[in-house]
Amino acid sequence: MAFVLDASVTVSSYLTDEDSEFADKVMARLDADRAIVPSLWPTEVANALLVAERRRRITPAELDEAIGVLVTLPVFVRPKPFYWTVTKVLDLARAQALNAYDAAYLDLAMTEGLPLATQDSDLRAAAVRVGVDLVE
Repeated sequence: MAFVLDASVTVSSYLTDEDSEFADKVMARLDADRAIVPSLWPTEVANALLVAERRRRITPAELDEAIGVLVTLPVFVRPKPFYWTVTKVLDLARAQALNAYDAAYLDLAMTEGLPLATQDSDLRAAAVRVGVDLVE
């Protein structure tokens, strides 16, 4: 079954100092399932990996290897129109006390009727409040 994939899960699966069993399990799920992501996901993932490289949490070779794997994964970007983001996503962020980035993931899970894979505790709590299933 498809699911919405948060960038934090993706990135932590490539950072050995985070060693997240949950992230590894979710990413392994992509062998059989596909992930749906908001249009901000590629930039968020790229930036987080770049920051990790700058802070010497990963080497340039490890970053290149991660990108090589990431571009082959069954991850499908679902863009939303600008007006949707500045109305629906913004309203959801306000209502659930989230930042707009996290609200974009929650909105996508809500509109697609898919479970959400995230490690963010605030986003997980908001998902529960609005009736979005979580990937466990």
